[in-house]
Amino acid sequence: MTFVDRLDAGRRLAVAVGHLRGQDVVVIGLSRGGVPVAAEVARALWAPLDVGVVRKLGVPYQPEVAMGAIGEDGARIINDEVIRSAHITDRELAAVERTERTELTRRARAYRAGRPRVSLRGRTALVVDDGMATGATARAACRSARERGAARVVLAVPVAPPDWAARVGRDADELVCPLTPADFAAVGQFYEDFAPTTDQEVVACLAHARPEEAGIPVVDRDGRRRTLTGELLVPVGATGVVMFAHGSGSGRLSPRNRFVAEAMRQAGFGTLLFDLLTGEEESDRASVFDTRLLAGRLREATRWLRERHPELPVGYFGASTGAAAALWAAAEQGDGAVAAVVSRGGRPDLAGPRLAEVHAPTLLIVGGRDETVIELNREAQEQLSAETRLTVVPGATHLFEEPGALSEVAELARDWFLAHLPEAAAGPGAARAA
Repeated sequence: MTFVDRLDAGRRLAVAVGHLRGQDVVVIGLSRGGVPVAAEVARALWAPLDVGVVRKLGVPYQPEVAMGAIGEDGARIINDEVIRSAHITDRELAAVERTERTELTRRARAYRAGRPRVSLRGRTALVVDDGMATGATARAACRSARERGAARVVLAVPVAPPDWAARVGRDADELVCPLTPADFAAVGQFYEDFAPTTDQEVVACLAHARPEEAGIPVVDRDGRRRTLTGELLVPVGATGVVMFAHGSGSGRLSPRNRFVAEAMRQAGFGTLLFDLLTGEEESDRASVFDTRLLAGRLREATRWLRERHPELPVGYFGASTGAAAALWAAAEQGDGAVAAVVSRGGRPDLAGPRLAEVHAPTLLIVGGRDETVIELNREAQEQLSAETRLTVVPGATHLFEEPGALSEVAELARDWFLAHLPEAAAGPGAARAA
């Protein structure tokens, strides 16, 4: 088996790490060739992408032979066997390391362009390269991730020698590689196109694939200032931004919301996933069902978003109690402020006092086997004064866990936003929203 190029390798590798989807993962592409591979993986997992800058320490008179590797955060791997066999002195090793450390620093600055690194603390670091030979650079990257506080380190590469697990050792908690051929000689032999990746390509991958980690300031019921955690991704040429309001027991990491968010991004929309409540508030059932509070948080997050992207119309995607918050917030912000609302298995009845004031076109999606919620949505539809549609997905329960059910939800939501968000950007509603 061979790969067409690094993009093809990334798409195949994404399938192999699909079990990580929905987890709190940060994908780290090793510079330079691993970054295009990692960008495809990050896109498939709907995970933030960062670059791991590593440098091989080559033998002075034979630089293609690795005697070690260095990474950021002081990570360092030394192959004592190579150093002994090549008769490398301490002075020679120090000179090579000094040169490579200077280049590592230059690349890190160039790639990030002043942007901070994505936080790894308490998260899963998925380290990705375009292949592995000796394992020195991969191990350095894994150690760097540990130093940055990653709770778990997964190393994933498209191709590696059969004994690659032994070479990595305990530097990674999990290893993923779909191709380990017995005739492995070099990574490049398994690619039809293995042209060197440029610095410009690395920068482009990071700019287009990396969600912005959002800290959204809000004020709680006691007047104290809080910060909500979120992820904002606005692709180049976006025609709107879809904000996700989750229901009880869910958050920005909800696999269902992230699945729908990926469909929105593929349709050309930006997405903002964030936690409506702090960790302390989530343990309080009164806060979970406080529609006024949730709507206020959504309204404040909308204000934060518009400060950054005033040119883009906003749509709300709400689930369960989050749907009630979305409708309430849309009503409070007036005609034209919110371009469209989609409710998935929602409880619009919880926004009862505000339903008649909602002017945004609203799509209500309910599972065919969620009979109680179907009736609640029918009653709410009668109170909504805006353009409204109620769609029942046959055979689906409240969480749309049945095969194909969530895909149908994503398609319905995508089509609704495609019909209303670009229209709002072109019309007077966009001017009011800005």
